[in-house]
Amino acid sequence: MNESDAAKDGRDRPASSADSPAVITVDGDGIVTAWSTGAVRLLGYAADEVVGRPVGDLLADRDAAPGDGALHRARDGWVGELILRHADRRRVTLSARRYALSRPGDDGSCLLMLAWTDEAAASSPALHDEVAILDWLLKASPVALTVYDTDLQCVGQNVAMSRMVGMPQQERLGRQITDVLAGPDAERWERRMQQVLRTGIPAESFIVRGRTPADPDHDHVFSADASLLRDRDGRLLGVCATVHDVTAQHLYRERLAILNEASTRIGSTLDVGTTAQELAGVAVPRLADFVSVDLLEPLLRGEEPGPVTGGAVLRRMAHKSIHDGAPEAVVRQGEIDIYPWHSPPARCLLAGVPVLLRAMDPHIESWFADDPVRAARAKTYAFHSWLLVPVRARGTTLGVTVFCRSRNEPFEQEDLVLAEEIVTRAAISLDNARRFTRERTASLVLQRSLLPQQLPRQSAVEAACRYLPTSSQSGVGGDWFDVIPLSGARVALVVGDVAGHGLHASASMSRLRTAVRTLADVDLPPDELLTQLDDLLSHLAATEGTDPAETPVQDTWATCTYMVYDPVSRRCSIASAGHPPPVLLAPDGVATLLDVMVGPPLGLGGLPFETTELRVPEGSEIALYTDGLIESPTADIDDGLRRLKDAFARPAPSPDARCDAVLEALLPGPPADDVALLIARTRALHEDKVAAVEVPGDPAAVSGTRSWVMDRLEAWGLTDMGFVTELVVSELVTNAIRYGAAPVHLRLIKDTALICEVSDASSTAPHLRRARVFDEGGRGLLLVAQLTQRWGTRHSRRGKTIWCEQPLNVATEPP
Repeated sequence: MNESDAAKDGRDRPASSADSPAVITVDGDGIVTAWSTGAVRLLGYAADEVVGRPVGDLLADRDAAPGDGALHRARDGWVGELILRHADRRRVTLSARRYALSRPGDDGSCLLMLAWTDEAAASSPALHDEVAILDWLLKASPVALTVYDTDLQCVGQNVAMSRMVGMPQQERLGRQITDVLAGPDAERWERRMQQVLRTGIPAESFIVRGRTPADPDHDHVFSADASLLRDRDGRLLGVCATVHDVTAQHLYRERLAILNEASTRIGSTLDVGTTAQELAGVAVPRLADFVSVDLLEPLLRGEEPGPVTGGAVLRRMAHKSIHDGAPEAVVRQGEIDIYPWHSPPARCLLAGVPVLLRAMDPHIESWFADDPVRAARAKTYAFHSWLLVPVRARGTTLGVTVFCRSRNEPFEQEDLVLAEEIVTRAAISLDNARRFTRERTASLVLQRSLLPQQLPRQSAVEAACRYLPTSSQSGVGGDWFDVIPLSGARVALVVGDVAGHGLHASASMSRLRTAVRTLADVDLPPDELLTQLDDLLSHLAATEGTDPAETPVQDTWATCTYMVYDPVSRRCSIASAGHPPPVLLAPDGVATLLDVMVGPPLGLGGLPFETTELRVPEGSEIALYTDGLIESPTADIDDGLRRLKDAFARPAPSPDARCDAVLEALLPGPPADDVALLIARTRALHEDKVAAVEVPGDPAAVSGTRSWVMDRLEAWGLTDMGFVTELVVSELVTNAIRYGAAPVHLRLIKDTALICEVSDASSTAPHLRRARVFDEGGRGLLLVAQLTQRWGTRHSRRGKTIWCEQPLNVATEPP
């Protein structure tokens, strides 16, 4: 059945209570533009018989024609009676309601009319409901509604929409969305409605931002829906759009999102500068167009800032802008920013309360009058409002954060509350960073004070060292190194690493380093020295573990490499307790990892250590280091060792320069763990500096030994030291012959001191005692101790050696 047949069918049916009201639209010329099925049934005309004809042809009273009759002059929402002429020429009285749908420039008004018979109204309550609903929708509905034709020109809007856009219906008619909504989103919404017209698929919850005549100074956020508008016969009339102002909800969600980001992003590290940058990054651009974070100087040193008096001198720790490079910043990051005492930031610091200022505020004008540079940049970038928020944590003011806006939307009180919340969260992180800086500085000072401030003077090796603390938040570790002069011109090189970080690791490191120096004075072999350290650390762990507040036992362990180098024999004795292997650079430039027997870490207890012996050429370089130098989160330890060998083999004029080159090659950035590096270039004492002789086991041979000593001293130009040396040698050789075991050897070494060594095959160690007045003996070692600078005993697997040192005369050139 086509539309005409349907209309005729409706025309032949009598009106009933189930019939819908007649819906008729008339344009400004009084021409019928739409004719509903209800109108067909009420008046008997088919749609094609009426549409396009003057509406006056339907009126029983031609004087009421729309062009100049009462119908067009009636007010919007008029309710009254219309007398129309039925198709069968009889007069029909209908109740009607009129709505104006005018367009500007039309001659008269475009009308929407609803008409119904009294009989239909009486017998159909639904008809009253339809009229009431339509009246509510246009007059009282809180939902803003606009009807657009197929050209997306407004043909009507309800009262709610008029209030929302700030434009009455008469001004709005015929306009497009871009005429009443300022902003790029208006075109997006128009394109979306065109898509609805093309596809018929409704647009739901489409977010539109912009400004309307109702509030031209602030952006609003709207949630819009659009769907096709058709008549009862399915003909397309246009698009019906409903709009909700969701600005408040959007701002609330946006503030919650900013606060959530602040809680997860700010304070990711315990670094003051990074935390300040994170604060600025959260605020720009969603809250402000420019943000600067200035902090008091003591905070950067880990100290608690005192009260601010007078002008404020702060350090610019961060700033961020919507413009690349933050060109509106007055000072650069890291520079000093000075605020006069009367300036708003200084007052904010003094009072400890936030301040909201606008461009014309007298405080701003007074501040800028004394700061023309800041005033010029504020004018250039059109700053309209400022938020000044003190950075306060735990009752202490740490600095000030300045928020600026150049957009035509000044800060409101809600923005101030949000800025306070963000800064407060950042302030807690900044104060935590300050406390960490203080504790880390204390640990680092302690650590460095426990390490050698300078390497001791000795001639066995040319040594250089480096210590780099970790950049992580775990605190300073327990890495250490040491160079210990030993008897016989030998030297001990030590590098160790205590597990853990912080003050406990530093304290444990201090104990171990002290123990190593004490045991080195006893001249223990490397493997025996590590065994003693292992017992000591196990004992310390056991005693500390009795207190629950102390570090658990299993956390107290360490690794260590102990090496002794003898410049006379050019031999190295090395023992390792779970430590990375040393690297040897031969004089020919080839770097190799030393094949050292590695024992367990110190502190496990009960496991043996072994000493590795090797001869190294003069001029070789040996590197001892901790694992922080070779370990990396992105590479395995084998790769780190390979890179270390490659870096170590590169030419360098000195061990000091080689330390720098190795660190630069392996650590391009801050280390993830503490790093200790010790590099030693070996030297040798040749035959012209060393003299040795075997002494017969007869006391009568002592006089010949004294003559041999004087000959050597004369050859070295040390005859002025002959008296003391003869006396010392006589006492030591006599004791060895009398109380020791053959063979007995005497060795003289000319180094930075004159060294005398007497060795025998007995393991019995002599001891110093004070002889009584009438004792015939017991004064030998006491005499040696009084006449020499140092003396001592060292044991070996073949016996013992008693040694003593005399400083060379000032006039004597050292070797």
